[in-house]
Amino acid sequence: MARFRALKTELRSLLTQEDWEQSLDIIVSMPATQTIGPLMSFFLFGGEMKWRAVTAFGLVMGKLAQEDIEQARIIMRRLLWHMNEESGNVGWGIAEAMAEAMINSETLANEYNRMLHSYVRETTDDDNYLDHPPLRRGVYWGLGRMARKYPKLMLPSVRALSWGLQDEDEEGRGLAAWAIGALATEANVPALRTMLDDNCPVELFENREIHCTSVAQLAQRAITEIEQRNDNA
Repeated sequence: MARFRALKTELRSLLTQEDWEQSLDIIVSMPATQTIGPLMSFFLFGGEMKWRAVTAFGLVMGKLAQEDIEQARIIMRRLLWHMNEESGNVGWGIAEAMAEAMINSETLANEYNRMLHSYVRETTDDDNYLDHPPLRRGVYWGLGRMARKYPKLMLPSVRALSWGLQDEDEEGRGLAAWAIGALATEANVPALRTMLDDNCPVELFENREIHCTSVAQLAQRAITEIEQRNDNA
């Protein structure tokens, strides 16, 4: 326990530094099985600390997947359990962490990508749909992150993201628009155009920075991406 607390303190110090990105190599060089737990505990902090921990977590998982794919799968299953209501956990940052792990390991992406969009896909059957809007935002963000790395792999997520454009949560709609911009076709543009007057603020973590944007700006960005892609087809 003392070792865990000491490591947690060390990791927190590294991630709160202004030049925190320079510390990522140090974190990745540590034993993954020891750093995973402390990094996950930082997801609860929210804000920059959450995103920095999620970034570090993904890099650690990428290395672990190369060295011991079975251990990486165990941790992915642990994340899935945290997203389950029966686990008793809220699931803060878990969807984002799943996405970052898959960004850093194509093997994990191939095996677990469908689980991610299942959390925002309502069906008539027993499903994984998340009723809590802030958790859905994390899923939309994760889908958008993966869509830009693995566009062909993530095409099955378009349907779930199309529903996301009508999410009751405004921030969720904005993040769904950002995500779908990397995947969709002209057929999705009319729905995106209905969002161009929505100035609800949205926090977007991109390129390792938090950006303050809006639903309207993200919808316009998605429209532009889709139109440019079609022009180049």
